[in-house]
Parts: sequence; structure tokens; C-alpha cells
Amino acid sequence: MQRSQSEESESRIDWGIIFCVLLLALIGLASIYVAGTHDRQPVNVVRQVITQLSWYVIGSILIVVIMQFDSEQLWKIAPIAYWVGLFLMYAILVFYSRSYFANTGAKSWFAIGPFTFQPSEIMKPAYILMMGRVITTHNSEYAVHSVSNDWRLIGKMFLWLFPVLVSLKFQNDFGTALVFFAIFCGMVLVSGVTWRIIAPVAAGLVVVGSTVLAMVTSTFGRHILEHLGFQAYQFDRVDTWLNPSQDTSNQGYQLWQSIKAVGSGGITGTGFNNSHVYVPVRESDMIFSVIGENFGFIGSILLILLYLLLIYLMIRVTFDTRNEFYAYIATGVIMMILFHVFENIGMNIGLLPLTGIPLPFISAGGSSLIGNLIGIGMIMSMRYHHHSYMFSNQKDFH
Repeated sequence: MQRSQSEESESRIDWGIIFCVLLLALIGLASIYVAGTHDRQPVNVVRQVITQLSWYVIGSILIVVIMQFDSEQLWKIAPIAYWVGLFLMYAILVFYSRSYFANTGAKSWFAIGPFTFQPSEIMKPAYILMMGRVITTHNSEYAVHSVSNDWRLIGKMFLWLFPVLVSLKFQNDFGTALVFFAIFCGMVLVSGVTWRIIAPVAAGLVVVGSTVLAMVTSTFGRHILEHLGFQAYQFDRVDTWLNPSQDTSNQGYQLWQSIKAVGSGGITGTGFNNSHVYVPVRESDMIFSVIGENFGFIGSILLILLYLLLIYLMIRVTFDTRNEFYAYIATGVIMMILFHVFENIGMNIGLLPLTGIPLPFISAGGSSLIGNLIGIGMIMSMRYHHHSYMFSNQKDFH
């Protein structure tokens, strides 16, 4: 029996993903309200919440627009999006906000009056699109995976990553560089690269990471790393991470207060808008401390489960569509969101160093939110056009 047009339209939208993002948005608005209410600095809480809500609205409009692009159209715009994003990432080195640089030491923000914009956040989905195109093209040219062919693919992927990392190096934005590297690693894993390459490379990265960490904790090692380009603020973040209670800097105080806030929440939390521990700049990177304090261990676990549900639904869309290009896009988006969640929660509870990574869909800030919602839009377009194609075939059959 032929389905009605309204039924077909409903089936093309993944309401599960929308439900998860909507819940995260509501949690974000509530958390931003709590953070602003208990800030020691004078804050217009209503204005802060309305500003964040306006970013959600803009992002939602972008989702609807991006959903109209099918895989062929996304394929065509991938290089355009990449080069535009890369241009903005190098333009920021000249036109960066001087006030933000004075406060953070990073040349990552455009500022036009009250409007601020971080181009690296928009570059993330553009980079994911381009990597999806690069991998799909390579695999169509080299049907058989071999060590030489797979090294060739990794080389191609790194050539597109390298100019992004160079820009982030000059921006002094190590945290965002880690996000791009996580996306790169995730997409390499699903690209079909043989484990004869992945296993030794992974082991090598573990050795390098352990060596760097050991060098950071020694005076001699730090002298070597300084000659390699490491900055003083990066060493400070490691010191803060290892000894938050003994660090007298602002970062040390912020991390120590965040740990105390999460710990004071206990099992069930102190209750909504009932905060006793002050955490500086809580509405952005340290937003998880609001959830940990107000809603405790149970609320924190439920939030993590909500993120896992969102990721599961995105993976399910990938399997349903069975489109290679879509699969690589979905992997990039999932890695982007997963790394943000892992790093943000980890740094809020002292397991990982502070990197300035926001909590997806919850932390205050428009650039990161828009970047993540663009990623959701690309995932939504998979289901949207997959069902449209199936329904078209069904009508032809009848």
C-alpha cells in the first residue's frame, strides 16, 4: 500500500537524534542560568541565556538547510568548505581579537563589536567533509588494501590536516589541534587501513606521549620541549593538572574549585540552582561542574548516557544508509563530539589537563555550538535522503 506524503516526510527525520540534542540544549540553558546566577562578577543572566538560545535557533535553521543537501551535493561543496575554512583560519592570525589574546594567550577569535567568532569550530565539519571525500576517492582508485596503498592514503589525509595544524600552532590553540587529530585518527581507523600499520603506529604514539609527559615533569625535559616550540602556558596547564591544589594561578584555582564542586554534589546533588562552590568562568569550559554539583553522580551518569545514546543513534543511521561517503562523515562527527565530551568531563574532574574544550551542546558559546549542530545536520541529511530515495523507489514500484 502506498504511503501518504506526510508519513514519508515523518520517516525522513530522525526524531531520536533531535530528542537527544533538544535535551542537551535544555540542560545547557539551565546550567548556564545556574552558572550566571552564582557568578561573583555582575552578569546579566537573562541576556546570557537568551544569547545562547539564539545560537540554538541559528543552529537549528542550519540543520534544516544542511538536511536538504544529499551526498552528491555534500561531495561537491566539501573542497569549497575546506578552503574557505582554511582561509579564515589563517586570516585570524592577522585579524584576531586583541582582548581575547590578552586574556587567553590564543589568537583564535574574530571580534566585531559584541559578536565573536572562532573559525576553527566551523572548520571542523568542513575538514570532516573533505576527509570523507579524500578517503572515498582513494578507496575507489585502490580497491585492494595493501601496506603501500594504505600509507599512500594516510599521507593524503595528513596533507589536508597539516595546514590546519600549522594554523592552530600559530594560534596557540593546542586543545583544538587535539580535536582535529582525534578526528583524523578516527577516520583512519574506519578507512580500511590495515592493522599492520595501525598497531605499530598506535604503539609509537603511546611511547611518544609517555615520553613527552615524562619530559614535561622534568626540568631538563622542559628545556628540550621549549626548543621544540612548547609554550609556557602549556607547561602551566600540566602543572595545574598534576597539582591543582598547590597551583596558585587562576587555572589551578579554577580546576581545584571545579573538583570541589563536582565532589560536593555527592550521589544526588545539591539541587537545581543550589550551588555552594564558586568556579570562575563556569558557563563555558567548566559547565560540567554545575551538573556535577547540582545533580550529583546520578545526574552526571545520566548526562553521559544521553551522549552515548546520541552517538548510538548516529552510528545506526550510518549502518542504515550504507553509503561509504556518509560513513566517513558520520565517523568524523562522532569522533568530534566524543572527544569533546571525553576531554571536557575529564578536565572538569581532574583526570585530564585543562585544554579549553567545551562540552557539546551545553557550554555557552556560539562558535562551538554552531560547529556541532552543523555536524548533526550532516548526520540528519543521511536519514533524510536515504528515506527519500527508498520512498521514491516504492512509488515507482506501485
